[in-house]
Amino acid sequence: MTGRMARAEPPPATFQRRVLRSAAGHHYLRVRLELPDGGARPNAAQLKQLVVAALRELHGEVGAALPVDVLTYEEKTLSAILRVVSSGFVKLWSALTLLGFYQNRRCAFRVLQTSPFLLALSGNSRELVLD
Repeated sequence: MTGRMARAEPPPATFQRRVLRSAAGHHYLRVRLELPDGGARPNAAQLKQLVVAALRELHGEVGAALPVDVLTYEEKTLSAILRVVSSGFVKLWSALTLLGFYQNRRCAFRVLQTSPFLLALSGNSRELVLD
């Protein structure tokens, strides 16, 4: 050695994959029920029963036990905001998408918006009207 201390080599760079899951406990969905042939419109309780029936049909009793809440419901437009635990978000969305009948009439749920934050559903920039 020439009087200098040997310099330690830094360790080689390593790649670490990190997958971050949402810390939010719930997910929110803005949905609209479409009934093309008109007829009777479901009230809030009937909408909740329809959501639970859709979960039961696709995922069985385990799916029906998924905690889903109807936070708001407008019977005039058949639109609602649903809250579900984050672990059941995909199950709920798939069950709503595959539902095809309400009281032996054709129907369809349209998922308009989703977010882990309720505030994000309070407005829709696509529907914004500027004066």
